[in-house]
Amino acid sequence: MKTKSNYLLLSTLIGGILFNLLFWSERLALNLLIYSLFVVAVTFFNSEVLKSKKFGIYAFAHLFAAVLAVINNSDLSLATYYISFILFVGFTHYQHIRTVWVAFLATALQIVAIPASLIKRMSELQIGNFNLKPIFRPIKYIIFPLIIVFIFTGIYSGANQIFGNYLSSALDNIQATLTKVFSFIFQDLSFERFVHLCFGIALTGGLIITFYNRFFERNEAKLEEVLVRKRSNNKIRTLWNEIAHIFMGQIISKKLALKTEYIVALISFAALNFLLLILNGIDIWWLWLGKGKDLAETNYSAELHDGTNALIFSIVLAMVVIVYFFRGNLNFYTKSKTLKSLAFAWMIQNFILIISVFIRDGHYIEVYGLTYKRIGVLVFAILCIIGLITVYIKVAHQKTLFYLFKINGNIWYTLLLVFTVINWDMVIVKHNLAHSNTIALDVDYILSLSDKTLPILDQNRVKLNYAPNKNLYGSEIAKPENPEYYKRQLDERIGHFKERYEKVSWLSWNLPDWNTSEYFRIEK
Repeated sequence: MKTKSNYLLLSTLIGGILFNLLFWSERLALNLLIYSLFVVAVTFFNSEVLKSKKFGIYAFAHLFAAVLAVINNSDLSLATYYISFILFVGFTHYQHIRTVWVAFLATALQIVAIPASLIKRMSELQIGNFNLKPIFRPIKYIIFPLIIVFIFTGIYSGANQIFGNYLSSALDNIQATLTKVFSFIFQDLSFERFVHLCFGIALTGGLIITFYNRFFERNEAKLEEVLVRKRSNNKIRTLWNEIAHIFMGQIISKKLALKTEYIVALISFAALNFLLLILNGIDIWWLWLGKGKDLAETNYSAELHDGTNALIFSIVLAMVVIVYFFRGNLNFYTKSKTLKSLAFAWMIQNFILIISVFIRDGHYIEVYGLTYKRIGVLVFAILCIIGLITVYIKVAHQKTLFYLFKINGNIWYTLLLVFTVINWDMVIVKHNLAHSNTIALDVDYILSLSDKTLPILDQNRVKLNYAPNKNLYGSEIAKPENPEYYKRQLDERIGHFKERYEKVSWLSWNLPDWNTSEYFRIEK
């Protein structure tokens, strides 16, 4: 244990220094990959972490996300990087965890609890015959009081302006004193950079030091993936019993509660199937077969926005309703075959509804071009299909809600990595410019996208400067203020990119910025 503590504490210190060197005044790019390689390597050589298949999968997934952050360097790639990092830490330090949601919570707890973990490890630090345990033993008595005092100090400073001013003045004096001390000892180390260094040490410790409390592992281990029939205790009134009793009074008796719930579910699914059948019939006639073209042209934007949002919400709600009714003993009811058939029919109808969402969004893209929101609708529709499939498996094979969370979490994380491979900014700009003669081109929108699109925008200046009057489904494309309006905007964007690119070092290197700099021949 002593050797492990020495190794982890030394790695934490080195990691904090590395964090400070990599990220101070730099953009997030190549430095993310370097830091990830360090954390993964330290974790690999940590004898407390089991080198299992799970470790290999999530280490590879995270390093893949780090590479994508360098290759694409988009907001999505950065979000994927952070998510994959959290999951890597959670699943490698607590390998009995089975869901991504619990891995998130475990990592959050580990990072928040880093003061306790560091004190525990430092008390185990041993150099020869010297150890720090006697020094750190009394610290446990003052940690909690310090946290409480810190919290209430912040509250009181917000509640009392005079107290807040005194506190702010005191902190400014402390900062000025520390700045003088550090500038005297280290010429290049300011107080802000010292705080950044401390943050790096704390973060690195939270990522590589396992928190000794395994609360989430123990509690998740109690959850099952397959439903088991349970004998109900009539003395215990559930929330569902209470709600049902309010609306149905004495109709529900203790012996007929399951039968009553079955009848309620049967009537509900029959009515919902009939209702959705009418809606799908209208969609197939007007939307799929194109009989409602004139209707769609009247208010195309509102029809697509409102209709698509409502349909997506209804699909999510449909899955919630199915999960609710098939949450327990109703799965084992002797007459549940009819109910399951109605539930399966409703799932199929919801799948048809998702096809309508795809068609609506496709029409919208055809008329107005690609945007992140319209791509998001397509992605959400795909997730709804996956959700319906897993809900079907849950009902058909009597799985638990925990199973749904587990399988969907894994699938969503995999899809997140897949979608991050695509450079969406370039896809949007290239598609919209290629179809500029047939869509309502929103030049302001494509000019608002990331700097990686600057070369393709520069190559298509003519399309940005000229927007003829045309009317598509009731939507007229606006002309720019003058022929040079968008050209000036683009030149300003290019100038800002040059200034930004020249300020950072090789640690901020990423492929999109490099391609853009090569196109505009920018020398550092």
